[in-house]
Amino acid sequence: MIIDVHSHAWEYPLNFGESFRRQAIRARAGVELDLTVRYEDYRAACPPDTKTIVFGGKARRSELWIDDRYIADYVAKHPDTLVGFLSVDPTQDGWEREMRDGHETLGLRGIKLLPMYAGFFPHDERLDPLWKYATEKQIPVLLHTGTTFVAQAPLECTLPRHIDAVAMKFPDVKIIMAHLGHPYEGECVATIRKHPNVYADVSALHYRPFQLYHSLMLVQEYGVWNKVLFGTDYPFTNVNDSIAGIRNLNNMLEGTNLPRLKSGEIEKMIHRDSLGILGLT
Repeated sequence: MIIDVHSHAWEYPLNFGESFRRQAIRARAGVELDLTVRYEDYRAACPPDTKTIVFGGKARRSELWIDDRYIADYVAKHPDTLVGFLSVDPTQDGWEREMRDGHETLGLRGIKLLPMYAGFFPHDERLDPLWKYATEKQIPVLLHTGTTFVAQAPLECTLPRHIDAVAMKFPDVKIIMAHLGHPYEGECVATIRKHPNVYADVSALHYRPFQLYHSLMLVQEYGVWNKVLFGTDYPFTNVNDSIAGIRNLNNMLEGTNLPRLKSGEIEKMIHRDSLGILGLT
């Protein structure tokens, strides 16, 4: 079975402002992306036994807002393959009510945060109610970490080091740092090694293969393959392309003396029971 811990659902471009749409052309160098989400397209590009965590996102600062009810309705059409997460923007009034409604009324089973896009720090005391709620309800939290193409999103908010303070204060919450924190992979690896309940995903990285090779070599040398989860970041890429890209990383090394990534660990990551790890089975 494949578990994709990182995919999106939204109405594009309806849920996005003009600034976000204009800047999205920088998401993948030299590639203009169609960010329209179609469940049928997603399923056509993944193995039939794939299960998927899906979320929207909320960040007024960066002009993106997907209502949690849209995600709940999207998941309700495909309950056997999808697990939905709610989103909040803690800079906006009413976010605590939205969090409770998303989980308790709409049945969404985790939380997605966009610290950089919304302009907040995950260890800010204003977020303590969120981390306490996640602890009490035993629900996982996935955060965007790493860079972005959005100019108004502050890089300082996205650094993986900030999760260290959160995990020390709320050690029982299952936390996933998206994108291995790229290009701050060293901070990400150091943090997931330190905290038992902190993980990272490899979403939207395979199309930068040399960078991903170095990132996973850090994972290998620090001995934290077991803390890395498979994800795609659909619609930025899909399951089949992500798996093929990761499996092909060692092919770049032919004719060199560079160390190889352990193929067995790569396969374990691709087939990891992430839903079980996150308490979502």
